Amino acid sequence: MDYDAAGLFRFRPRSYKGYRVNRVYPTLSVYLGKHFIVSFFSLLGIITGLVLLFDTVELMRRSVGAEGVDFSTIFGMALLKLPHTAQATLPFVAMLAMMFDLFRLSRSSELMVIRAAGVSVWQFLAPSLVLTAILGLLNLAIIDPLAADMYDSYQRMDENLIRGQDTTLNIGESGLWLRESAGAVATVVYATSVHQDNDTLTLNKVSIFQADGKEKLTRRIEATGGRLTEGTFQLENVWDMVPGKPGVFHETFTLPTTITVSKVQDSFAAPETMSFWALPQFIRFSEQAGFSALPHRLYWYSLLASPWLLCAMVLIAAAFNLTANVKLAGWTGRGVAGMSVGFMIYFFSRFLYALGLSATLPLLLAAWAPAAVASMLGLAYIFHSEDG
Repeated sequence: MDYDAAGLFRFRPRSYKGYRVNRVYPTLSVYLGKHFIVSFFSLLGIITGLVLLFDTVELMRRSVGAEGVDFSTIFGMALLKLPHTAQATLPFVAMLAMMFDLFRLSRSSELMVIRAAGVSVWQFLAPSLVLTAILGLLNLAIIDPLAADMYDSYQRMDENLIRGQDTTLNIGESGLWLRESAGAVATVVYATSVHQDNDTLTLNKVSIFQADGKEKLTRRIEATGGRLTEGTFQLENVWDMVPGKPGVFHETFTLPTTITVSKVQDSFAAPETMSFWALPQFIRFSEQAGFSALPHRLYWYSLLASPWLLCAMVLIAAAFNLTANVKLAGWTGRGVAGMSVGFMIYFFSRFLYALGLSATLPLLLAAWAPAAVASMLGLAYIFHSEDG
């Protein structure tokens, strides 16, 4: 303890051999962390509620004219989509939670007392940053797999109930499955393995099943291999079998189809429907099969960078509001400025993501640059304002 020239009491930070020592204040850290968590989940609940409302209204608009789609189905689809959409709002939730906490502490004069007691800005921000990083890691490990499964179910319901797609494709380590309908005839194609070579898809051990409108098997085709080109299956060593008739062998056989190589490429599961843990295995399989796994690799990198981005948004909020005037006008101006920077960072991240998808930028740069830029902006301003 010490007194200044006017005889007023002044707190001085402890030092050891000329170096300033930052103490840890457990009670203060728990207090700040508790209020940040409450603010975070309160804002998350409000934002996800609004998202659920808007998604429900949008699905009602899109389902006009669709048969057998009632309100309970639409609301269920909106709930299935909600975790995936909520994940995209986490950076803004973290930023708004930090802004609200700083506003509350400043209006109650707690922030002034904490800073006057010699607590540095880094000690003050540490609880929120640590909790934000933990929330980001928990989102990757636990929430993202659940959100991916629910979003996959939502997309399937959207394709079948609202968009009414007749062609279904699925490709993975178990092989290629595809289904197409032409009038009353439904065709299911299975191949144990596939490999893409430019505009041709090579298939191994192909089985083709055709059924009528009553789902009764009318034809079966077995081939040792084949190729999918534009509009045709070109099969080799084929047995063509019809129920009640002897099988017919063909050395080569051509079967028309509406499936194209580009449709097979697009049939890959969307990155958002695959969990953080499943993406690396799927990327390896895709690349071994000759397909481009660029969207999945970029999405995986962006998931890895998401905890860092959450912490960066907390720093942005602190940079704009840590020294804000206690008057409402000062908070309003800084709050609007902070939110504007947050939206700019969001659009910047979307722009870099698009450049990454087009292979214009390296994937690591496209995924990690937004978090790096946001954190450097926040750190630079705090260093300048706090440490001169």
